[in-house]
Amino acid sequence: MTENDLLYTLALQQVKNIGDITAKKLISHCGTAEAVLNEKKQNLLKIDGIGSVVLKDLHEKTYFENAEKEIRFIKDNGIDYLYFLEATYPEKLKHCIDGPILLFKTGNINLKNERIISIVGARKITTSGIAFCEQLVEQLAIYNPVIVSGFAYGTDITAHKAAVKHNLQTVACLAHGMNQIYPRSHKKYMVDMEKNGGFFTDFLSSDTFDKNNFLKRNRIIAGLSEATIVIESAEKGGSLVTADIANSYNRDVFAVPGRTTDSQSVGCNNLIKHQKAHMLSNPLDVPYILNWELEDTQKPAIQKQLFVELDDTEKIIYNYLKKSEKEQLDVIAIHCNLPIFKVASVLLNMELKGIIRPLPGKLFEII
Repeated sequence: MTENDLLYTLALQQVKNIGDITAKKLISHCGTAEAVLNEKKQNLLKIDGIGSVVLKDLHEKTYFENAEKEIRFIKDNGIDYLYFLEATYPEKLKHCIDGPILLFKTGNINLKNERIISIVGARKITTSGIAFCEQLVEQLAIYNPVIVSGFAYGTDITAHKAAVKHNLQTVACLAHGMNQIYPRSHKKYMVDMEKNGGFFTDFLSSDTFDKNNFLKRNRIIAGLSEATIVIESAEKGGSLVTADIANSYNRDVFAVPGRTTDSQSVGCNNLIKHQKAHMLSNPLDVPYILNWELEDTQKPAIQKQLFVELDDTEKIIYNYLKKSEKEQLDVIAIHCNLPIFKVASVLLNMELKGIIRPLPGKLFEII
């Protein structure tokens, strides 16, 4: 991308009523951002879905003035920029309809590794949530994944710090321009992160800092990754938005279950209950479900829980799965002569005990 291309793309990015989806449609029709901004409005109105309201402020001169300022900021601060039609743009994000047309980058980010996961969750993370997040990253380290998060308090920074500790590449997606850092207390982590990873944002240095930016930023967290993991969440929260976006992109979602009385587990439990996420009770469920492969000598052993007591119904299902190896819920119900609702409940209890695990296609098998 030339500096002239960058100028016009930055200008187009600022036009009111034109978001990333519309900008991509216009660029696809005209060829470049420059061609869009030089095209007559009456010709652009012939494009399906483009109306007069969208084009109302298309030729506002201040957009170019702001774009020139942004280019100076980019040059002065050594910021890289990735255009959605170029090879350097993150591959997984290319498949997201609302991915940004321009992505700004600092650090040493390399996303050629296909094993990219996002870890999100509550800002007021509990001590058990911190412990699970750290254990998750530690046990996944042998697979060398890229850890993506949002650099916020709680779960985000826990995931980033754990990644740095285990020499994994970690990427933070910011909800503001590169001219600032939020929260300021996390500035001390930037140097270590940029050595092996770094920061992404699609916000300009002139953009206003707003709480809604965090929700917009979440599409990048979900879009960069093959799977999003929710560690903890209240009934409502930004991490649930990220999970919904990941589902809309047909990406895998995992959620860590918790007690029904724990306020920070409500969101995760609901994701599992409504079949919007795989239940994540063991960190090694992630590589298993995502089909990450290692050499036989590298494969970590999955430790079974010994001396787990089973009730009569659990014994029936356990013995059946021991023979069949893996099976769907309704088939289990038929062969065990049990109602489906009962089998679903028992399977959940057995999963929480670490006896069985779910597989793609609503299959279950003994661990």
